[in-house]
Amino acid sequence: MKTTEHLSPVRLPDLPIGAEAELWDSIIIGGGPAGLSAALALGRSRRRTIVIDAGQPRNRFASHMHTVLGQEGTPPEELLARGRAEVAQYGGVLHHGAVREVRESTNTRGPRRMIVSLAGGPLLMARTVIAASGVSDHLPPIPGLGERWGATVLHCPYCHGWEVRGQRLGVLAAGPMALHQAELLRQWSDRLTFFSAAAEPLDDAVVRRLRARGVVIEPSPVIEVLGTGTAISTVLLENGQRVEIDAIFTAGEIRPHDRYLTPLGLERTENPMGSFLKTDFAGKTSHERIWAPGNISNPSANVPMSISAGTFAGATANMALVTEDFDLAEAAQPLDSASAVK
Repeated sequence: MKTTEHLSPVRLPDLPIGAEAELWDSIIIGGGPAGLSAALALGRSRRRTIVIDAGQPRNRFASHMHTVLGQEGTPPEELLARGRAEVAQYGGVLHHGAVREVRESTNTRGPRRMIVSLAGGPLLMARTVIAASGVSDHLPPIPGLGERWGATVLHCPYCHGWEVRGQRLGVLAAGPMALHQAELLRQWSDRLTFFSAAAEPLDDAVVRRLRARGVVIEPSPVIEVLGTGTAISTVLLENGQRVEIDAIFTAGEIRPHDRYLTPLGLERTENPMGSFLKTDFAGKTSHERIWAPGNISNPSANVPMSISAGTFAGATANMALVTEDFDLAEAAQPLDSASAVK
């Protein structure tokens, strides 16, 4: 499915670093739910905003969104199309492209400014940057697994569990969240198999706990997923056994799209899912001009959570701009202006 057809590329000036050029109040990197929500909040705050989007949202492999209040069952692209139209309605500029690097201007005169380099050469300057470029999921290299991602190979039971409830489900261990996922999926089906090879050896207590609720444990490695089209019929194990399965849940390696922020040396935090940008409650990073809402800093955030995080990041970025506007205006006043007003 195409995800960029609603983006109208704009002609961008090639701004040399330090040039006197009109600033963007905010450059938003990523046009998913978090990025578009930030752009909407900023646009409605009368801020000059541009969204740079590579057109590869994390959920592009799914045909429908679920557990999204008011948008239940809506195709992801439909939500993004509506969001782009809403952002454009308030003057936001949408540009299809990729960001190569973000760094701070070397010009020490005046307020701090951020330089955003786009792939292909153009340079943009901004007062604030909102990094909302998300993450990508990297699955184990098992034949038949990746091509079914988003259809019958899934990761979030809250997003897809209802559609496969009561069916023959499998959980493929692929990381530190495997045991959590195995326990969680038991809620959606009592026919659950845990393919545990990547989590072995399992403690006796773990085995006892899973078996207490009827979870079947298969320690032999999965070597192929079989079926017609995107459907799954069986899973082939290294020991030659075949297990009949209708859908597989797994949590592959999650890689945040934040390499372009490397020059800034932002603080990071470690969790069971990996290494991610450290942010405060509003999505602000360790740099006072950079926000990182949504999956880029919180890989477990679903669509509603990302919308909320993006809105909050946009609002707090606007407040930072409001504060700077007042600071600059106050500094520009003559020393006796306050008494003159009186």
